[in-house]
Amino acid sequence: MEFDVTIEIPKGGRNKYEVDHETGKVYLDRYLYTSMGYPADYGYIDNTLGEDGDPLDAMVLLPESVFPGIIVRARIVGMFTMSDEAGGDDKLLCVPAGDVRWDHIQDITDVSEYELGPIAHFFEHYKDLEPGKEVQPGGWVGKDQAEKIAQEAVERLEKHPEETNEPSRG
Repeated sequence: MEFDVTIEIPKGGRNKYEVDHETGKVYLDRYLYTSMGYPADYGYIDNTLGEDGDPLDAMVLLPESVFPGIIVRARIVGMFTMSDEAGGDDKLLCVPAGDVRWDHIQDITDVSEYELGPIAHFFEHYKDLEPGKEVQPGGWVGKDQAEKIAQEAVERLEKHPEETNEPSRG
């Protein structure tokens, strides 16, 4: 299952950018309070509607970071389940689509524990020092469950396009 992922935050960044889903502009939301950067390029999957009214969050494993606003064609290999002070906040894990150098990664079990561990650690702790913020980590799930969540989000957008905060892409 392939999707366009709009990158909001490059790997290593501590600036938390958000795309305004009405205007398409990228804003600085906040600077992370903890002294660690995002473990992968991070953004959202276009044309999806999560239960929170926003597109689904996604990370893309890339050999080099890209900058905010870049769209990466990617395929889902798993998902880190979690919730925060606002509710469910799962993070889909993706790799570049159509790149043979990533063909060996088809499911979450193909991703090294040395890659998954730092990602999980980051999302378990990245809000630790922020007043009023909290995280309840779940854990990793495989491609099938992650793709099911993504498909539900595509269907949710099709049924309720008026509820999206995503900009139109005319």
